[in-house]
Amino acid sequence: MVAKISKGSSLQGALLYNQEKVKEQQAEVLFSNRIILNKDGSLSMYLANQSFAPYLNANQNTEKTVSHISINPHPDDVVCDEMYREIAQTYMQKLGYGNQPYIVYKHEDLDRKHIHIVTINIDENGKKVDDSFEKRRSKDITRELEKFYNLHPAEKKKKQSEELPTLKRVDYQSGDIKKQISSISKSLIKNYRFQSVNEFRALLSLYGVTVEEVKGDIKGKNYSGLVYSAIDEKGEKVGNPIKASVISKSVGYGALQNRLEYSVKYMKEQKVFESPKLIVGSAISNYTDKQTFLNDLAKNNINIIFRENTEGRIYGATFIDHQSRCVFNGSKMGKEFSANIFNELFKSDTTNTPPLIINPTDNTTKGSNADNLIDSFTENTEYNNRQEDSTIDLSLLEQHGTDYAEEAFTRRMKIEEKRRKRGL
Repeated sequence: MVAKISKGSSLQGALLYNQEKVKEQQAEVLFSNRIILNKDGSLSMYLANQSFAPYLNANQNTEKTVSHISINPHPDDVVCDEMYREIAQTYMQKLGYGNQPYIVYKHEDLDRKHIHIVTINIDENGKKVDDSFEKRRSKDITRELEKFYNLHPAEKKKKQSEELPTLKRVDYQSGDIKKQISSISKSLIKNYRFQSVNEFRALLSLYGVTVEEVKGDIKGKNYSGLVYSAIDEKGEKVGNPIKASVISKSVGYGALQNRLEYSVKYMKEQKVFESPKLIVGSAISNYTDKQTFLNDLAKNNINIIFRENTEGRIYGATFIDHQSRCVFNGSKMGKEFSANIFNELFKSDTTNTPPLIINPTDNTTKGSNADNLIDSFTENTEYNNRQEDSTIDLSLLEQHGTDYAEEAFTRRMKIEEKRRKRGL
């Protein structure tokens, strides 16, 4: 079991994040503590804010007044709602938040169920809840809960985290494409290294996924986002595109840019090309036909993705070394592995066994087209400022500039509250 505590100043942002998940049927309110509810026992944003207000008004000096906690059992653990309630109550009591107002949400937007807790760290007397050694105490509490409920320990999961999860190509006919794309994109962006968006796209294509950049501006501010889609065996998109922010900020534009920067540095410092150069060089020298060549590489945990124009000429070759988990263009290894070499090598091949081809396309949408996509593909601009250090999907609590998506949510929720008050 892993618990992650995020501190912030936007209570509205934390509540709206979870309420939007509820609206999308990806979460539900499990229970609440010291929160005023509707007569039917349901939660309303208006009454929730009213419940937190006296505590916040009692202390105007503390900057980060909001705690957003995510508690994540091991994927193999089977936890019922009643056990989640007990875990949340025990955790909050032992951490010192037992008398605080808080709301517990059960999320199902990842491959496993987990809970989010929204609370504040100002007590009813206006004093800040003691958070000294909070992370250490949190870890001790989760260890106690693991033992009490006989759950998998976090250490065991951590040791296994170095092993790459088994991934399958997206089966768009089986449905639940979002869940499949989520699992693939999170795993690949976390475990592989690539130096460009095109290289990341080539890696995704092995598993039937592609990614596009969406660029534009909102209120004069530049905006960049990512959109994921499933593709069929021919590389054609199928189904509806999915904005990265719907999946997790860990696969968003900012996270990808940070991963690219890290990969460039890593691949400069490490000798990642030596082994694949020997393997590919040997396969070229022993070349008989394209299929045998590709099979030889696959036996050595290497895939190659070719980009061809409409005339069938190879103009790009991207190698995926699953041993080092690095993705790179052939030219990075040397001129003898450039696209022209493979174009000449396969010219006389008559076998109908082409490798997976990514059709050339302009994957950056600009100008007016981007404006049309803003509403459906907007990601928070603050995603660009930091990379998620975990695959756990948490809301953005720390404010690093204007959060346009949150502002839109806030306006919409306020309008709905006014309508409810008027009886509309």
